[in-house]
Amino acid sequence: MNRRQFGCAGLGMLAASTGLLPRGSLAQQAAAPGTYPDRTVTLVVSWAPGGSTDFVGRLLAQQMSKELGQQVVVENRAGASGTIGHLYVARARPDGYTLLMGVNSTYAMATHLFPQKGYDDATSFAPIGRIAETPIFLCVRPQTGIKSVQELIAKAKAAPGKMSYASSGAGSSAHLATELFLKMADIQVMNVTYRGGAPAVQAMLAGDVEMAFVDAVTALPLIAAKEVVPIGVSSLTRNPLAPDVPTIDEAGLKGFECSSQFALLAPAGTPEPIIRRLHTAMANTMKDPGVLERLRQASNFPTVGTPEAFPAYLAAESAKWGEVIRTRGITAE
Repeated sequence: MNRRQFGCAGLGMLAASTGLLPRGSLAQQAAAPGTYPDRTVTLVVSWAPGGSTDFVGRLLAQQMSKELGQQVVVENRAGASGTIGHLYVARARPDGYTLLMGVNSTYAMATHLFPQKGYDDATSFAPIGRIAETPIFLCVRPQTGIKSVQELIAKAKAAPGKMSYASSGAGSSAHLATELFLKMADIQVMNVTYRGGAPAVQAMLAGDVEMAFVDAVTALPLIAAKEVVPIGVSSLTRNPLAPDVPTIDEAGLKGFECSSQFALLAPAGTPEPIIRRLHTAMANTMKDPGVLERLRQASNFPTVGTPEAFPAYLAAESAKWGEVIRTRGITAE
């Protein structure tokens, strides 16, 4: 199998496996906007507990419970690169009681890998708005002697295909960030895929690969312990928790950007007054000093957006990653 290819369960069976009926049979009358919410709200996180999406989702749910005056509970529905959870919410009743903690690795990347996933990212959801983002660090082993992005590019060009990088799963943010980097730098580095971020990092520490994109929460302690050398950060601005690390953009690859970007979504057809109520609660949550500090400590930074701004953002993000997936030959089987 080509290293840029990967297998997955047939997504054509997702609708059956989730036991969900078509939207038409669920589209019962929504709660009256003036009384919303009058019961518990479910926030679906389409990834397993413990990751960054789950962390942001649980923090959001905790504070939004206070803002809405009703409990917001997190329900994890993981699998198929997040598309199982997205399908569940896309088919849910559009009454404001089932929401989605979306992340761009699913709503902007997976759409190009799973064309038969059972929903459409642009039309199956009513956006409430962007929430926050977390950048990732490009790290190398200290033993490589590489100290900068330009030194990495020079070394890779001197020996095409000889270096290797670890990715935390085919089609993941780390995988696509590296492929975007290789494309923009015009270099050849071999991909070695591992089952998750932790094994990928361990492979780099053990010397099995020379480089990897590592999420900030994992990278920052390793940087402090000098176990890895950070040569660039994926955001367009430097990470305040590691201000000496240049952005990849300023290191020479102009326009390079790849972060995990979180958004709050509802099923399409959710009444506008309910969307407004949820956006207000979300925006107020992201102004709370305690929430902001906990986000910052985990290297998550607010990017609060409006429902109106989301479609244009989604279109641009999807086009960007669709181009990377197509030109780098990344496919799902």
